[in-house]
Amino acid sequence: MAMGLDFDVVALPDADHPEEGEQAPDFERPLVNHEYWEDCALSDLTADGPVLLLFHTMDGAFPTTYLWNEIRDREWGEREADDDLTVVGLSVSSPYEHKTTIAERGIENTDYRLFSDPQNGVAEQYDIAHDLDGMAGVSEPRPAVFLLDTERVIQYAWVADEWPEFPDYDEIEAAIDDL
Repeated sequence: MAMGLDFDVVALPDADHPEEGEQAPDFERPLVNHEYWEDCALSDLTADGPVLLLFHTMDGAFPTTYLWNEIRDREWGEREADDDLTVVGLSVSSPYEHKTTIAERGIENTDYRLFSDPQNGVAEQYDIAHDLDGMAGVSEPRPAVFLLDTERVIQYAWVADEWPEFPDYDEIEAAIDDL
């Protein structure tokens, strides 16, 4: 018997998220790599170069799997052309879950890291929080991508209008190449 995904596409309400040309809100959360985690501010990362900030569903959900597989395969931040680019994800998942995702997605030998935001406060700051149907009081970020320069000014922004929805990866890559 074939198993398939069974879900409904859900239109998301309008969001007043930060746009291109605006400064992205700063925040501090645990930042997880394959070995450990430590509290880190977004501004600490942008001080070292541009940052690709990816908001995604909780770890283990199929959109997160697809997103990180695509990023891994495209090698953003790992290519010689964008060696000063930092690629980070952010979700409501715990640091422990992030370590599992890093291992399962085969990104443990990269510089990719994941912010842990279990209370979803950063998504609320960015106005991209999404209340999960059938789970009172539970929310996660809607899928979103923000490419930031060293001053946290948004050079590229994409925010999902429906769930599930995926960004145009070629568009993101072109924005990275234009930095």
